[in-house]
Amino acid sequence: MLTLGIVLAVLLVLLLVLGWFLSGFAMGIRRQTLEEARAWQEDHYDLGWYDPLEKTDYTVPCEDGYLLHVQFLKNPIPTDRYILISHGYTDNRIGSLKYTKMYLDLGFHVILYDLRGHGENEKTFCTYSIREGKDLANLIRDCRKRYPQARIFGIHGESLGSASSIACLKYKPEIDFVVADCGFSEILTVMQNGLRWMHLPGWLVYVASCFAGLRYGYRYQDMRPIDSLKENTVPILFIHGEKDDFILPRHSEAMQKATRGYSELHIIPGATHAASVLFAPAEYKAIVAAFLDKIGVDHGGKVEEKA
Repeated sequence: MLTLGIVLAVLLVLLLVLGWFLSGFAMGIRRQTLEEARAWQEDHYDLGWYDPLEKTDYTVPCEDGYLLHVQFLKNPIPTDRYILISHGYTDNRIGSLKYTKMYLDLGFHVILYDLRGHGENEKTFCTYSIREGKDLANLIRDCRKRYPQARIFGIHGESLGSASSIACLKYKPEIDFVVADCGFSEILTVMQNGLRWMHLPGWLVYVASCFAGLRYGYRYQDMRPIDSLKENTVPILFIHGEKDDFILPRHSEAMQKATRGYSELHIIPGATHAASVLFAPAEYKAIVAAFLDKIGVDHGGKVEEKA
């Protein structure tokens, strides 16, 4: 009996240690530097168009005083259209350049920024769309004040940035459309999938979630961008790679069903996670352009949804 008690005590300690480790691993951000991100981008496509652009760097305070680093890229051709792009987990604003040339060609000024805890921002933990969505809503308000001439204002997000773009909709931001690429509807099952990759049982996600709540004040069960779509009427274009085995396409499918506003879902054949725009750039641009045309962005005046 004593031996059994010792074994159970050891197993309990191991479980607690593992839960503590997993919560810190998941909530931490193994972020890239701007230089590392740029080197990756240059290995995958031409960035020669970026350096000549007129740029403005600035910071925007969040409601809690946390500063976000932002970069405005001026379109060489005068326009009253603006797009704000949110990058993925561990990446930074340079990672958003893969979408920037497309929006410049479509007649937008482009605003890039580092999500909380990423890039040049102060180090902190990730809440998988909770704080990030609130930060984005705050940044949109700043953009609306900073660029009052914007007739059309949209947001585009990739992965964590996509989830944050959906999560920010609960704050009713003044935007005309959302492009959500490979975002998650909720993070818990994504974490479970990650545990299986580590050859660990999926139920450990609940132990890690308890420790995340104790250590950081946020549980995985609370990280649900899809809940922000219950009253949403902003048009959303969902894009997802068919071969995405990190955040499965069903996340975008569930969110498309959840939103009340006009939406489209495009699954890119053969594309893996966050790679659709690189795997099929011409098709990607055509999908975005057609979506913008469908909701009336290319027709001047107020953006109106078509039947």
